[in-house]
Amino acid sequence: MKTMSKKKKIIILSVMIALLLVTGYVNVALNSSLSSGGSAQTSASSTNANFYSTYRTEREATRTQEIQFYDSILANASSSQASKEEAEANKNALISQMEKELVTEGIIRGKGFEDAIVTSSSANVNVFIKCQELTSAEVAQITTVVTEQLGVEIDKIVIIPSE
Repeated sequence: MKTMSKKKKIIILSVMIALLLVTGYVNVALNSSLSSGGSAQTSASSTNANFYSTYRTEREATRTQEIQFYDSILANASSSQASKEEAEANKNALISQMEKELVTEGIIRGKGFEDAIVTSSSANVNVFIKCQELTSAEVAQITTVVTEQLGVEIDKIVIIPSE
């Protein structure tokens, strides 16, 4: 079997660096808007109110780029069969992760929470809940949903209240 060529490795690395730069830019932009608006409390509440929609928009854009990257490998006639298989597997895994996160967020909102964002990685699952604080019963409710939907251990779940 043939390993990935240097050119493909460079392309993958370049895409990842570009994604990192976009994330950094958005972080700086959000921090600037937080520090530049009228009163600090008004800015903080409007930034937090926009956190959920902004995060979703950024996540969707990043994942669209990732899917386009995998599609370009699949469409490239000079890509090796191994590269195409790996790209297809990675694309399918990403789509599956996106679906699971979306369903989990919907179920959490269906449990009565105003909003939620779920991000999963191999290390842990982060759950941002739009509220000032959570009771132990609410934490248990969220934990149950996450373990059932994503199949992760309880100790890998991080729940973050964020108003």
